[in-house]
Amino acid sequence: MDDVVFVSGIDTGTGKTVAAGMMARFLTERNLRTATVKLVQTGCRDRSEDVELHRKLMGTGPLPEDSCGLTAPQIFAFPGSPRLAAALERKRVDIDRISSAVTQVSRLYDVTIVEGAGGLAVPLTRDLLTVDLAAERKWPVVLVVSGKLGSLNHALLSLEALARRGMALRGIVYDYAPDVDPVIDRDTPEVLTEYLGRYGFPQVLVRLGKVDFARPGATVCDFAPLFPEVSK
Repeated sequence: MDDVVFVSGIDTGTGKTVAAGMMARFLTERNLRTATVKLVQTGCRDRSEDVELHRKLMGTGPLPEDSCGLTAPQIFAFPGSPRLAAALERKRVDIDRISSAVTQVSRLYDVTIVEGAGGLAVPLTRDLLTVDLAAERKWPVVLVVSGKLGSLNHALLSLEALARRGMALRGIVYDYAPDVDPVIDRDTPEVLTEYLGRYGFPQVLVRLGKVDFARPGATVCDFAPLFPEVSK
């Protein structure tokens, strides 16, 4: 099994933090030592709210690597792209620090789920997009999509970006979104599955229902199609 899996969304607010946390819970419940890392956290000071939500969903409490910053190696206050948020603090996103943190965590756990910031084309620096970093590191991807109006366009562009770079895609998590038109909600997964095949990716789409944050373990979602080696 891949020791690092990269989770990206089609845009901000798609639900990749929840998806990453629930995937980590799924793997943990199957006796795989699993950690999550937030690639870059913006809109926070000193701590990663996304990693905290991961731990809540996992039901583990904080991991030892949280307190020393390994699971959130770059945090910036402004809620914008990592490049902009860092620039506003007269800093630059430290790619070496991020890579080192992911490597260190992956040596301690069976699986490390790395959650990106925003979508695939979000700039980390003036010269490096998030998708290019993931491609350089050869991280397989799980793409989080929803049925909100406009999502299909963003999703298909994301698939094209992954295919052009020859990246591995484990599949799509089709996340719950409120007030989605039922006609669109039926059509979108069908189109996505078709285009996964057209681009040569596994035609794997997992639906993630509405998560009860008070009882995340009660949420029914089978991530096994994304991690078939777990059941072997």
